[in-house]
Amino acid sequence: MVTVDRRTLLKAGATATAAGALGMTTTGTAAAAVPTPTIHPTSEWGARPAAGTIVVENHKPTYIVVHHAVDPPANNDFSLARAFYVARFIQNLHMDKNGWIDSGQQFTNSRGGFVTEGRHRSLEVLRGGTQHVQGANVANHNSECLGIENEGMYSTVDVPQALWDSLVNLIAYIAHQYGISPEFIKGHRDFNSTECPGQVLYDRLPELRTAVGRVLGVSVARAEAGWPLLKPGDTGRKVQLAQRFLRASGFGVPTDGVFGQSTKDAVAALAAQAGLRRDTCTAAMVSDETGFLGADVWPLIVPSDRSTAAWRADLSRA
Repeated sequence: MVTVDRRTLLKAGATATAAGALGMTTTGTAAAAVPTPTIHPTSEWGARPAAGTIVVENHKPTYIVVHHAVDPPANNDFSLARAFYVARFIQNLHMDKNGWIDSGQQFTNSRGGFVTEGRHRSLEVLRGGTQHVQGANVANHNSECLGIENEGMYSTVDVPQALWDSLVNLIAYIAHQYGISPEFIKGHRDFNSTECPGQVLYDRLPELRTAVGRVLGVSVARAEAGWPLLKPGDTGRKVQLAQRFLRASGFGVPTDGVFGQSTKDAVAALAAQAGLRRDTCTAAMVSDETGFLGADVWPLIVPSDRSTAAWRADLSRA
């Protein structure tokens, strides 16, 4: 059985440095006029007190991470009261089920386009522009990520326009405060083996980066390729490559290009052996993501003859 050390594990996910994320190149004066969105603080929506000390990182975040968030069945309530309810629902879930000290994400965006503060002190610290509150929404990367939960599941349906518009404005403000370039807007799956933020919303990330860049008045470089996400039931060349890599790592899986039970079991065993934490947004409530092969698993199995960036690029074309 393969043995995975901590150094290898930390290579998972996106790999750009904080220095590369900061220092945007402006194309006009729009960056100086980024509007400040309305963000409703924890005191407004009836948040429970945090159950532990809120950690404030003494540096800016590198990435802005987009999530989707399940809640009781979506309805036609796009009100502010509904946004407050969703904020409370997520906090209760994260504290009571996940055992976290508070909401895992720093901010929450409702289908009606209302933004609420998630983890306590996130808004206060964001306004300062030099530090950020450590969340619990991106396993093994929480010290470098700022997360936004978006109400709803976006695996097969698109986001409401109000949510999209508020997401663009919120991210533009965050990016402006911290000097983060739009190409460092990521999805949760760019770091962990999860469906989040849903295939539909994930596919719109290039559009989101462009929209944010337009608000900021900055040029938007093309984001580097990410690790592909493979799930049980998938078939094809990427699955076959993953199976070959798993076999080379000591797992007895077929190389038939079909992500069946034995491949799922092998991936789950590898993840457990490597100690991969499963910090997830609330979308995991309705989906068993055991055995998903994504950004934190690929670096554990790909051969070491290429860089992770080269492997990501190759796999994106496979």
